[in-house]
Amino acid sequence: MTKKAFIFDLDGVIVDTAKYHFLAWQNLANGLGISFSEEQNEQLKGVSRIRSLEKILEWGNKTISEEEFTSLMTKKNEEYLNYIETMDTSEILPDVPRVLEYLLTKEQAIALGSASKNARIILDKVLLKEKFHEIVDGTDVSKAKPDPEVFLIGAQKLGVAPKDCIVFEDSVAGVQAANIANMVSIGIGDADVLHEADYVFSNFTEITEEFINQLVITKKV
Repeated sequence: MTKKAFIFDLDGVIVDTAKYHFLAWQNLANGLGISFSEEQNEQLKGVSRIRSLEKILEWGNKTISEEEFTSLMTKKNEEYLNYIETMDTSEILPDVPRVLEYLLTKEQAIALGSASKNARIILDKVLLKEKFHEIVDGTDVSKAKPDPEVFLIGAQKLGVAPKDCIVFEDSVAGVQAANIANMVSIGIGDADVLHEADYVFSNFTEITEEFINQLVITKKV
């Protein structure tokens, strides 16, 4: 069978850590006197921690010192880590293990491509780390999505050409990054939001083995 590379984002694709990011960012924003909504949190999906804090400060029309900026980023991450410390396999999103197992039985290459610097910790917590041949996270990249750097590094590590890579993403920036890299983009979530993706599914329960087989044999032009 043809060999392709399947690259998965983490937050909102494999596990739902978006709720923990939201709580930690909301607490930080409120501490600065800035209101922070779930709609705004959506705009931070797939965005680096530095850029996320910059956006929150822009929304609140606030300026802070570089020292306070660094301190707040550390504080946010510590709060987020406290939340994910309690994670277990129940946090894995529906049918993700089924899809990963099927890809492994078909001897396909699998990588994680996430902006999160905590990706390895989370995969350990939910006992999925061994399912990935390569992990590319926030410690490996310098450019945030929609820059395709994270996915291109994943493809390079797996030894697969970008046109033979399939990316699963829940964010607009992530879908755009996959498209820029000339990879097949699969949106997981709302079709209205992720309309730039080649395919969109509400979740992995809608992804059949027949569809995966088709992805493996289809060539991207």
